[in-house]
Amino acid sequence: MAADQGERTRRRLSTAERREQLLSVGARLFSESPYDEVWIERVAEIAGVSRGLLYHYFPTKRDFFAAVVGRESERMLRMTAAVPGVPVREQLTAGLDAYLGYVEAHAHGYRAFHRADAAGDQEVRRVYRRALAAQQRQILAALAADPGFGPEFAERPDVRLAVRGWLAFATAVCLEWLREAEPARDEVRDLCARALLGAIGD
Repeated sequence: MAADQGERTRRRLSTAERREQLLSVGARLFSESPYDEVWIERVAEIAGVSRGLLYHYFPTKRDFFAAVVGRESERMLRMTAAVPGVPVREQLTAGLDAYLGYVEAHAHGYRAFHRADAAGDQEVRRVYRRALAAQQRQILAALAADPGFGPEFAERPDVRLAVRGWLAFATAVCLEWLREAEPARDEVRDLCARALLGAIGD
């Protein structure tokens, strides 16, 4: 009876829903433990699926973790997407507020994403660094599109370095904020905004 009930529950999920469920479980486990200590069998057990089904979606553990990192990267890129025609200074506060809302709502995924750089697997680290580079490009593109800064400003090596350094700063701030649950979000937002504007020399 229990097995039949489990099969019925399993069939209720579409392919997309099942994949999302597995990624959510993975995000939680990878956020709590280093890459090498997360076992695929545990992911399957928590999700209530067979190991074979999990491997059907993700052929290897590396593929699975890369998908977790990729999902979180896409979410962060959507949250920080620039609004065409709106100056960077005007949208910075709203953008950071949305981003911090994402960090709170998807804490496991955010932690898992930023654990990737510490993974021993070089391919996993490359996936993470590509995702971080995409965030850097998005910020630089917003600066380039803003008449107050412009393409030449965004292409300067010191500006590119400042943006990359700011991403590391913002990550450290957010991870600490998740641990301590203080100060208030608006204080964290203002801190990060001041840091970005200061880093690019505004």
